[in-house]
Amino acid sequence: MEAVFGHLRNAIERGEYAVGDKLPSEAELCRTLEVSRPVLREALRALQAMGLTVSKTGKGTFVVANTVEDPTFGDYAASDLLEVRRHVEIPVAGYAALRRTPEDLDHLSHLLDRMEQETDTTAWVALDTVFHLAVAEASRNPVFRRVIEEIRDALARQSTFLNELGGRREQSNREHRAIYEALIDGCEPDAVEAMSHHLHRVETTLTDIVHPKRTDSPTRPTEGGPEA
Repeated sequence: MEAVFGHLRNAIERGEYAVGDKLPSEAELCRTLEVSRPVLREALRALQAMGLTVSKTGKGTFVVANTVEDPTFGDYAASDLLEVRRHVEIPVAGYAALRRTPEDLDHLSHLLDRMEQETDTTAWVALDTVFHLAVAEASRNPVFRRVIEEIRDALARQSTFLNELGGRREQSNREHRAIYEALIDGCEPDAVEAMSHHLHRVETTLTDIVHPKRTDSPTRPTEGGPEA
């Protein structure tokens, strides 16, 4: 999927598909790029999240920009989402370290075990959002949990995007584990630091995807087999 996404993104940014152009049909792209339809659709969703295309039901996918400014996840721009997460989830982790119950820790431990064993992206992303909700729940402040609930869909979309294009899953598992261990210790500074590090890595990965280092010879999507 990453290779297909990169190929289409490069084509748009080079002007092979101009703003206003309609991309070839899914069937045509699948034949040309030699990939399955599910892989192609994931790549098209990523292009739309990047703000390069829009999908019109019954009409196809159209190019709306040739440069990436700020990806959108659901109703929220990535920059807005990250700003809110820094101001909410970092202090939430600190409160959770001070207020968590044995039941909270058991729930978080169970979630982490499942996440570390999960290989399906969709299932892992669902657990990821539940983990962040559980940390908010452990803060014992219902307003914090309500805020995370409000952005839950955007978090899931961002998580999917980062896992498919940034290979974040294993690193994220380690970061979640560090947050959990700080909660076990009841150490507010460590919990704040662990959540801060997690969000910093999210932002860094997102930046690397949005503003990649260019190479002279872009990789063809067919390299590595039909499911690349």
